[in-house]
Amino acid sequence: MKKFLFQAAIMILLLSFIYSFVFAYIEVDSRTPLSSGLESHLPVLWKGFYLALPASFLINGTACGITFYQEHGKIERDHILLQQAHLENQLKLLQDQINPHLVFNILNHIHILMKTNTELASFLLLKFSDILRYQLYHCNKNQVILGQEIQYLQDLVEVEKLRWGNELDVKAKWEISNKKAFIAPLLLVPFIENAFKYVCRLPGHKGYIIISCKEENNTLSFYVENSYSNLNTHKKKDGAHGIGLENVQKRLGLQYPDSHTLKIESNDNIYKVSLTLKLSQENDEQ
Repeated sequence: MKKFLFQAAIMILLLSFIYSFVFAYIEVDSRTPLSSGLESHLPVLWKGFYLALPASFLINGTACGITFYQEHGKIERDHILLQQAHLENQLKLLQDQINPHLVFNILNHIHILMKTNTELASFLLLKFSDILRYQLYHCNKNQVILGQEIQYLQDLVEVEKLRWGNELDVKAKWEISNKKAFIAPLLLVPFIENAFKYVCRLPGHKGYIIISCKEENNTLSFYVENSYSNLNTHKKKDGAHGIGLENVQKRLGLQYPDSHTLKIESNDNIYKVSLTLKLSQENDEQ
């Protein structure tokens, strides 16, 4: 900044001196050379110098403004690229936190069932292969086709229903009009995971889970409700919300900053999650 101010001052003074000589040449009679009797022309030179200062300042300011505008455009482009890279890295980090947790749960279910029901374990293994295939080959994008994401969620719910059997009452309703819309991958998974994780399973109490997913006019309405007990919740180290919900809230803020509404309610031993999401018709993959 000091160097810039010094150079700007030098340029303003230099231009002012040049303009003062031009002004003096115009003011002085051309029959009287400027070189003869320079002392007699000093007042004219000083007058021209002072009159030229605003013009010199304006010219330098305009040149600096154009240069700053060009530099600002370059900095802004670099900032946008850096922001996009940061967004991609942050979303990848949040997504990577979900995948291992989900895979571990499903593998653990299969391991337990192999000791008691090998036929059911084999069926779950096939379902798990579909789930894993989707995670490996589709979830590395910023957005996926809504129909594929819904099928993935249906497989996940089916696995959980088979695992818990008659211990839980699970009702799932899927109404998707436009399966070719796009949505961020694994965005709804934490809601379903937490519903099965924190649903009430105390002796003498049959827990329930209600899942509703509806797409209409390019708007997705997702609702999850489950029964829970404070006694069962306190046993969990990460509380009733868990790290999954924190991650999905961050992802919603990053990917759908002005196009989502999330409402989480907890009362009378009932936990409710309502999400309204504006979907995109085009793949916004960067």
